[in-house]
Amino acid sequence: MLEGEKNLVKLARRGDPEAFGLLYEHYLPQIYRFILIKVSHKEQAEDLTHLTFLKAWEGVRSYKHKGHPFSSWLYRIARNAVIDHYRRGVVRISIEDVSAEALGIDNSLSEEMDVKILWDDLLEAMKTLKEIEQDILIMRFVEDLPHQEIAAAVDKTEGAVKVIQHRALKKLKEALK
Repeated sequence: MLEGEKNLVKLARRGDPEAFGLLYEHYLPQIYRFILIKVSHKEQAEDLTHLTFLKAWEGVRSYKHKGHPFSSWLYRIARNAVIDHYRRGVVRISIEDVSAEALGIDNSLSEEMDVKILWDDLLEAMKTLKEIEQDILIMRFVEDLPHQEIAAAVDKTEGAVKVIQHRALKKLKEALK
C-alpha cells in the first residue's frame, strides 16, 4: 500500500491531478503486469492499461473507500477492461508472446536456471484455468495481494477467493504433471 494513499485518494477525488499522478506512478507497473499476463501482447496491454487509468481518473470522484486499498478498485477496472477487450472479439495473441523481460524477470538468470522453460510451462498451464482462477492466481502470486484485496477486486468473499485459489492450484498442479 502506498504511503499516504488515503490522503492522495482524497485529493484525487477533489480533482487534484498531481495526487492522481502519484497514484498512477505507484500502481502503473502492477496494473500493467496484470493486464499483460491476461492479454499476452505488449501493445494491447499498454492500451488497456491506459484505458484503465483513464476510466479511474474519470470515475475517481465517485470512488468510495470501503476498507480496501485503492488498488482493489484499479484491479477491478483493469479486469473489466480485459473482459471487455475479449468481448469485442479482438484477435487473441499466444501467451507465449509474453516475455520474461516484460514481466521483470532477469533474462540472464532465467537462461542459467531454465526458468524460462518453467515459465512457459506455467503460462501454458494457466490457459487451462477459468478467467476468475487466472485473475486470482495472478493477483495473489504475481502481485502478492492479500486475499481481502483480491476479494474486493473480483467481487467475491474472502472465503470464496481462498476456495477458488485452492482449486486453481490443484488444477495447475495436475496440468503441470
